[in-house]
Amino acid sequence: MKYDLIVIGGGSGGLTSAAGAAGLGAKVALIEKHKLGGDCLNTGCVPSKALIRSAKIIGTMKDHQKYGIQKCDYEVSFSNIMDRMRAIQAKIEPHDSPERFQGLGVDVKFGKYSFKNPHELTDGKEVLVGKKIVISTGSSPVIPPIPGCKPEKCLTSDNIWNLRTLPKRFVVIGGGPIGSELAQCFARFGAKVTILDMGKTILPREDEDLRNYVIESFKKDEITMIHEMKLTHVLHGETEHVVSYTDKEGASHQIACDAILVAAGRRANIDGLELQKAGVEATPRGIGVNAYLQTSASHIYACGDVAGSYQFTHFADAQARLILRNALFPGKSKFEDRVVPWCTYTDPELSRVGLSETEAKVKNISHDVTCYDLKDLDRAVCDSQDSGKVKVVTQKGKDKILGAAIVGAHAGDILQEFVFAMNHGLGLKKISQTIHPYPTLVEAPRRAADTWLRSRLKPWMVKVLKVYFKIFFRSNQSSLSQAEIDALANEAKHKTRS
Repeated sequence: MKYDLIVIGGGSGGLTSAAGAAGLGAKVALIEKHKLGGDCLNTGCVPSKALIRSAKIIGTMKDHQKYGIQKCDYEVSFSNIMDRMRAIQAKIEPHDSPERFQGLGVDVKFGKYSFKNPHELTDGKEVLVGKKIVISTGSSPVIPPIPGCKPEKCLTSDNIWNLRTLPKRFVVIGGGPIGSELAQCFARFGAKVTILDMGKTILPREDEDLRNYVIESFKKDEITMIHEMKLTHVLHGETEHVVSYTDKEGASHQIACDAILVAAGRRANIDGLELQKAGVEATPRGIGVNAYLQTSASHIYACGDVAGSYQFTHFADAQARLILRNALFPGKSKFEDRVVPWCTYTDPELSRVGLSETEAKVKNISHDVTCYDLKDLDRAVCDSQDSGKVKVVTQKGKDKILGAAIVGAHAGDILQEFVFAMNHGLGLKKISQTIHPYPTLVEAPRRAADTWLRSRLKPWMVKVLKVYFKIFFRSNQSSLSQAEIDALANEAKHKTRS
């Protein structure tokens, strides 16, 4: 059967590609070997955020006294929490159902298809022919080759959602976003959690001053964090596992636990596609694409995790939208990945877009840094969620935003104003001039912009303004001589020119 577009993979990028192309009138086939919705619905964003919400409620109840509530009795039911998660998945699932996409005019195909040649895919029973093809097969968790470790005995972000009983002793291998989010959830559910990480800290991509807010929260949740260690062996028992490691001094240690979560990276899902038959070049990191998201075979495109860049649902969606333009219409547009936001949904959340201060220093980019502490934001104070801050990196001496990061409650939501500003070339002055509702958390970007504006007010400017007010508002009280006024005016003229 012949199609204008064949999409391989029913995750975020694939669904956007298929629905968008069908909506434009193209004949489309969508191939999926498991379930539509991809990682986001089935093993990622949706189930994790459902657990995170329950964990945040528990965190609030533990802090009940700071809200004026003297007594708060509650009992955590892990099975009920997991049931809620599944109910949420079931509620969202129709958005990604085969029936919905068939209703949009997409031919949905389930099974393991592979390339027969650059334009044909087959499952051994039928052959699909596509003028253009999109590969959006996602990624899967990686379990490092640790002596004694049996992958089937470990939890990953693929299978942790099947748990029915809370592990009382929980070891998390990896301190990135996935490991950090789930570590805090399980700690609040009642598990004794230990994070083992080879690096020097959790969330290593973020600036230290922002990351420290999350670390302090983890300490409050009694999460043990062990860094700069090397895993040496894992011993699996029927009901208990023992993880052995050496610390940075070379001393050996062991931890007994009831479950091990491995959150140590992901690899592209390319096995079985037989990409070589299509002329598509790939490495274990993923399929290479150019600025137009074309693979080494120009009629085949790739997006999302399989393309080896940012592993975010919204990033795959953005790439898929550009692929529709490039694959189905004349001309080509380049993909712009300068303004890609993300958020780690710990408590507090940590979100970022663009350059961090650390990255700006490493790349020797001339910049200014402006910070605004949420303890000065009225709504954050009212909500007793005033621990955190906004941090903006701007071009040296200008209000052009190079990057912004926020740590605090609802940081992922608040960040969007900076994302919009960067995407449309707007600077901090425009944010400062925009009316924000009071009292809200979304005032934080404007307060940060105001802070930047105040930093531009140099001491010599203050001197000049004092002269201005004395002359034009309190002239009869002025104690300055004409010579002093002339000297200040000349200084202002010189500073303005320079």
